[in-house]
Amino acid sequence: MSLSSGMLAGKVAFVTGGSRGIGAGIVKRLAKEGAAVAFTYATSHEQATQLVLSVEAGGGRAVALQADSADAAAVRGAIDQTVKTLGRLDVFVNNAGILLRDTIDQVSLHDLDKMLAVNVRAVYVGIQAAARHMAEGGRIVTIGSVVAQRSAFPGSSSYSMTKAAVAGLVRGVAIDLAPRGITVNNVQPGPTATDMNPPDGPLSEVIKNLIPVKRFGTDDEIASLVAYLASPEAGFVTGASLTIDGGYLA
Repeated sequence: MSLSSGMLAGKVAFVTGGSRGIGAGIVKRLAKEGAAVAFTYATSHEQATQLVLSVEAGGGRAVALQADSADAAAVRGAIDQTVKTLGRLDVFVNNAGILLRDTIDQVSLHDLDKMLAVNVRAVYVGIQAAARHMAEGGRIVTIGSVVAQRSAFPGSSSYSMTKAAVAGLVRGVAIDLAPRGITVNNVQPGPTATDMNPPDGPLSEVIKNLIPVKRFGTDDEIASLVAYLASPEAGFVTGASLTIDGGYLA
């Protein structure tokens, strides 16, 4: 398929936390569908550079921008820079997130505040800034988690709370932006093979036994759902939290 004939040809997308894992998978898929893609990274400069080169080698266009999602001004600045560099903004994907695991009697307020800053406040700030640049037909997608509905393991209560907050935010923002023809949706991956959740990690076999299909998801599978929600075909889908979890919540 030619990039010029992809379902996102001529569109501009912005992805937070796009240098690795699920974020990198999303960047590559949106670029494959014809979008010019800007993405942020916090510290992974080398990975970000390699991702840009990979997209360009496939005939696409990508721009890497350093921005810590915990810094609201940096998030707004990266979105503004995307519009300045690429001319517009059609798709905003908030993928950046952090997990600091500890039980409720042990988690520190410092760690809680860090997770809230990246997992909740940055989503709010990013959506707010992106929506100001979007025309009718804009697409906003957040990457949440099935832990919003099922924690399953000790130590994930704070993280689960942040992802539940994102699901609630998406429902309200979808109503706010519906009159402008902008859709807002939340993708909730189940256990997915990433650096944060390696398929050969110490709990991997326990986790797989909780998944009916008995395997972890892949970056490409999550990115495929994001690409659909970013496309013109998804114009009647908004305010939804869609799980992609191999039956984990079934």
